[in-house]
Amino acid sequence: MSQQTEQNSTLPGVAEKVRDFYERYPYPRPVDSLDKYQRLWQDRQRRRADYHLFWPGRSYKEDRSILIAGCGTSQAAKHALRWPAAQVTGIDFSATSVRCTEDLKRKYNLSNLQVHQLPIEQVNDLGTSFDQIVCTGVLHHLPDPDAGLKALGGVLKPDGAMHLMVYAPYGRTGIYMLQEFCRRIGIHATDEDIRGLITALGALPPGHPLENLLREAPDFRHEAALADALLHPQDRAYSVPQLFDFIKKGGMRFGRWIKQAPYSPRCGVIAQIPQAFRMAELSPAEQYAAVELFRGTMVRHNVVVYRDDSPIGPQPISFDHDSRLSYVPIKMSDTICVEERLPHGAAGVLINQTHTYRDLYMPLDATEKLLFDAIDGNCCIRDIVERTLPSSEEKVQLHGAQSFFERLWWYDQVVFDASRLWCRDSSTATGQPERN
Repeated sequence: MSQQTEQNSTLPGVAEKVRDFYERYPYPRPVDSLDKYQRLWQDRQRRRADYHLFWPGRSYKEDRSILIAGCGTSQAAKHALRWPAAQVTGIDFSATSVRCTEDLKRKYNLSNLQVHQLPIEQVNDLGTSFDQIVCTGVLHHLPDPDAGLKALGGVLKPDGAMHLMVYAPYGRTGIYMLQEFCRRIGIHATDEDIRGLITALGALPPGHPLENLLREAPDFRHEAALADALLHPQDRAYSVPQLFDFIKKGGMRFGRWIKQAPYSPRCGVIAQIPQAFRMAELSPAEQYAAVELFRGTMVRHNVVVYRDDSPIGPQPISFDHDSRLSYVPIKMSDTICVEERLPHGAAGVLINQTHTYRDLYMPLDATEKLLFDAIDGNCCIRDIVERTLPSSEEKVQLHGAQSFFERLWWYDQVVFDASRLWCRDSSTATGQPERN
């Protein structure tokens, strides 16, 4: 780990400092309206894409139990709006965060939401387990993140899934430099010091490692966000190898990246460098570590993890067999198809707007554009090809289409509903999950 866990004798003191910090500077900034967010998630296809990101091999369902661990001021309320048929539980050790969440619960009549003031380490006190756990931006602030992850794993159902996000070190270099600057000259988490710090950031020299973050994260100039980034009493980051070790020690198993293209040596400029063939010879975990070092600016890691003792575990997407033509592609909601100022020979360019790296885009030729436009979230790959490209050269077309849909998946343009295939193969060796 990038920072050593403090000795047990100091844990209560650290936890109290963190709790006091969030009472004074709740994060994210409290909001009184979730109307825009609610409208966004009225799209059923958006919810299906989100579901099959975690469970590609399961039939879609909305009625499940969800825990938001370290829910902050609004995250649990957002999930309750997002999944009205689910039972959502939010926990946070900050009374201010719980109060803000309760206010949103009352305003939007969220009968499917329960909120508790409770530390993650004591989550077992709830006396229940969950189909899904969301814990983003929390564990790296705990005095003992390992204990926090183990506690969450203990209340995750055996066939459940967890969305975990922790900080990444290299893209946060500028943040850690400014944290040290604040410590050296005695800047503290007070309103006056934070206002002064906002002014000081405007004087940073060009090329400072923090410059890109200031440009790409507008909320960074707000008091709560700035305090959370630069003045937090407990902060650590994980490189890819450290993250994989963290997951393993917590009794969990890596499933996939929430956005996998930035980590893949198959995607973007890294696939064209002379050393690409060497990365292809590495294990998946080693590939991810190499790409992180090459890109150098990742600020956080978002992953899907499962219990290591899960009887099902990750249901891997694989294109090693023609039966994968039974996959049903579902477009990612953040994908757009650009049809202006195209590269030579392209009929369109696909961009996932959540990607921060500008090289992660997919040019489409005319045939690929037809296939992409035919994706409706209901038809499998084979049906899409047969309906879109009728031809006697079926095998040639299916092979080419399979390769195209595989690229769509790697570039985070689609997820797959593989439940038809998984249900059929669940009793066979080909249906067994793979371990990394």
